[in-house]
Amino acid sequence: MRAFVTGASGFIGSHLVATLVREGWAVRALVHRTEIPESPGVQVVHGDVLDFGLLRESLGGTDVLFHLAAALGASRIGRNEFFRINAAGTENVLRAARETGVRKIIHFSSAGVLGAVKKNDIAGEDYPLNPQNVYDRTKLEGEKIALRLAQECLDIVIVRPGWAYGPGDRRTFKLIKSINNGRFFLVAKGLGRQTPVYIGDLVEGTILCAAKGKRGEVYHLAGREILEVGRMAEEIAAACGKRIPRLSLPLLPAKLAAFTLEKLYGVVKKEAPFSRSKLSFFIHPKALAIHKAQEELGYSPRVDFKRGINQTVAWYRENGWL
Repeated sequence: MRAFVTGASGFIGSHLVATLVREGWAVRALVHRTEIPESPGVQVVHGDVLDFGLLRESLGGTDVLFHLAAALGASRIGRNEFFRINAAGTENVLRAARETGVRKIIHFSSAGVLGAVKKNDIAGEDYPLNPQNVYDRTKLEGEKIALRLAQECLDIVIVRPGWAYGPGDRRTFKLIKSINNGRFFLVAKGLGRQTPVYIGDLVEGTILCAAKGKRGEVYHLAGREILEVGRMAEEIAAACGKRIPRLSLPLLPAKLAAFTLEKLYGVVKKEAPFSRSKLSFFIHPKALAIHKAQEELGYSPRVDFKRGINQTVAWYRENGWL
């Protein structure tokens, strides 16, 4: 099988590429700025999702396209750039796939399209959509484009991952580092719920989507546990041999602090240590149901959060990150 992976240098993309190669796939990996290590079985393509000519030339002979490339929530770019990459870029990739006869496409969306899942709800794939920020809104636009083209002509399956974590994830590392260094505090008592998914389980589910996913369907790929943010922080602290402070910052001061820090750090074009994007972890709960993926794909996540975060922290220590 021949795969083409956009966003191949990202956290999920790099793990996906490594797993595909181990399973005998021939992989072409689209890389924008961040290089990936040379590896047998991987052909690196340098470019971006807005270069239609490059995509059309590179996608020839592809069996399965995994489209993960995106402008991320913490990116220091403007609103128009989010739409250009996450919406227009998605359409560009999918239309190039149509012209080159790609057999199947796995499009990565985001659980952020759901917005904040209500306190006692567990969101299935048909849960009302209510994105809260520009990243989530542009991911929803990309999802709509994918669904429209699935209805018209393409075999597209859409993945909404849970809160993904694991070795090599720089987003999770920032949280782990802040807890390890004693610079972490809860917001609004840490009662918001997330559905963490270990990277190995997420990648396995993604490959199952390629094998068994139904055209035009959306699948939530998350772990089995729905955990409050406070509980997740406690597990991370335990893995680090630390304890989290009892202090919990009320929501309004947290919002003001996030907004102010974003503006101050924006002047020097640096990422703020606390921002509205990071605040969403606390205040935009994502309790996800995975029954559909279990029933239709045979998806069966195996790594619980305690085990997964211990493995992740151990990796960071072994590789000199902590």
